[in-house]
Amino acid sequence: MKTTFSLLAGAALILAGTAAQAQDFPNKTITMVVPFAAGGPTDTVARLIGQSMGTALKQQVIVENVGGAGGTLGAGRVARAAPDGYTVLLHHIGHATSATLYRKLPYDTINDFESIGLVTDVPMTIVAKKDLPPKDFKELITYVQQQKDKVSYGNAGIGAASHLCGLMFMSAIKTQMTTVAYKGTGPAMNDLLGGQIDLMCDQTTNTTGQIKGGKIKAYAVTTKTRVPSLPDLPTMDEAGMKGFEVSIWHGMYAPKGTPKAAVDKLSDALKVALKDPMVVQRFAELGTEPVAQDRATPAALAAHLKAEIAKWAPVIKAAGEYAD
Repeated sequence: MKTTFSLLAGAALILAGTAAQAQDFPNKTITMVVPFAAGGPTDTVARLIGQSMGTALKQQVIVENVGGAGGTLGAGRVARAAPDGYTVLLHHIGHATSATLYRKLPYDTINDFESIGLVTDVPMTIVAKKDLPPKDFKELITYVQQQKDKVSYGNAGIGAASHLCGLMFMSAIKTQMTTVAYKGTGPAMNDLLGGQIDLMCDQTTNTTGQIKGGKIKAYAVTTKTRVPSLPDLPTMDEAGMKGFEVSIWHGMYAPKGTPKAAVDKLSDALKVALKDPMVVQRFAELGTEPVAQDRATPAALAAHLKAEIAKWAPVIKAAGEYAD
């Protein structure tokens, strides 16, 4: 009886201690894992959000880049982290598509994470090295269909947003290009700027500055409407490719088992960050905007993630694109 009582008392003390720690959260630096290389679009979003969330939480939020395998290495790093709220993941649509693209993941996309909230929806742009011959999107399609695998297309690896967009583009024009995988679109952009690759499909957060600076050539944006920061860039519909639409959303997650009190504080800080005038302005300059406050919640992200997995699974299976 004494042994049983002692065990119960010990368990109660542990639970009480865990609850107390959650209530005191945060009392040290928080690490935000970005599953791609530094300098890419998701990294840009993370650093803007992290700075503002740190102010709201009164603790520093540092970004750790864990690139490779289309974002699955970084996601795995967070899935294995201590569930205490001090390690979070900032990932995009690739967190949903990797559930189908990879035959075996080191984590369960749905069950190994706690959702914190959606962050932003980002348009994609079809861009090329500065001296690629086609003058407009119609000429680009003809050029790719004629040159085929002589055209090189850069992406951030299987499951990345740039891979998904390129997959849809090649499927739409029924032509395969030579794909070059990187550990992030930051390094891929460097090679595009240097002329080592021909084409990319990347988020406006990574391309807007380069387009405006005349350093790369832009052909179209992948949303239904034009992007205010790039008003002269036509949509895919306007350019002649009807029904092509890809918008890249970002979400924030914590390891499964993270106390609700910590998740709620992180979600509240995210909401504050998404209303921060500095974040709103910088997002606008990069061709995106924060999600509405009712979408920056654990429930909204959890539902969205499940819906996106169901949406993209048949598309990926039909294309026969898988990774081990």
